[in-house]
Amino acid sequence: MPSRRPLLACLAALGLAITPLAGHGQDDVPVVAGASDLQFALEEIALQFAADSGEQVRLTFGSSGNFARQIRQGAPFEMYLSADESYVLDLHQDGFTKDEGELYAIGRIVVIAPGGSPLEPDEALANLEALLAEGRITRFAIANPEHAPYGRAAKEALITRGLWDALQPELVLGENVSQAAQFATSGNAEGGIIAYSLALSPRVSALGQWTLLPEDWHEPLRQRMALLPNAGPVAEAFYAYVQEPAARAIFRKYGFVLPGEES
Repeated sequence: MPSRRPLLACLAALGLAITPLAGHGQDDVPVVAGASDLQFALEEIALQFAADSGEQVRLTFGSSGNFARQIRQGAPFEMYLSADESYVLDLHQDGFTKDEGELYAIGRIVVIAPGGSPLEPDEALANLEALLAEGRITRFAIANPEHAPYGRAAKEALITRGLWDALQPELVLGENVSQAAQFATSGNAEGGIIAYSLALSPRVSALGQWTLLPEDWHEPLRQRMALLPNAGPVAEAFYAYVQEPAARAIFRKYGFVLPGEES
């Protein structure tokens, strides 16, 4: 049986964080690359999958764009869940996935502020606009729009609201939306725009207050997943499981709109 050490060394070289699940071994466990907005939802789904099937997966989270680039460079993932379906469709067109994959969720964004911040989140971003005019916003976090879909959605929302130009000098960019959430709730920033799914998690919601932003302020965050050509039976089983009622209920719990349930 081949050792997993070369695979794990490769992931470490790519700078990827791996989330192990309790009790699983090191051999023949597929690595699943998931967008950072899935951090809490996918961890729950993977644990439920293990309980229901007895099989394990290893999760790694990061920005969708970075993962797409790493897949092209040969990263040893077996399944990829992107926060932007275009990355999956482009990979498929170039032969890097088994097929076009499946839409698994549609995401939303929120404005969030940590305890003690002068920022009071509101869905019109009126308080953010007022504080900007007063010079009281010095650090505001979003994910990097260049490769993180939630950062791109945040930028689009701020442009729609007419605040992008004024806010740019104060922006702190996270490598992915999970890092942006850390920046936005650290107390070193007045706030930020992050994924709804992260704001709903107890770990993040305990750090501040947030408000959902209008979905028509940005392009829909259509999230697509696909199996990679090297996917084995466990990855295939997990891929199917993510589309089943138990997983869909967890996605729904974290604020995702599900395929077939769009308004």
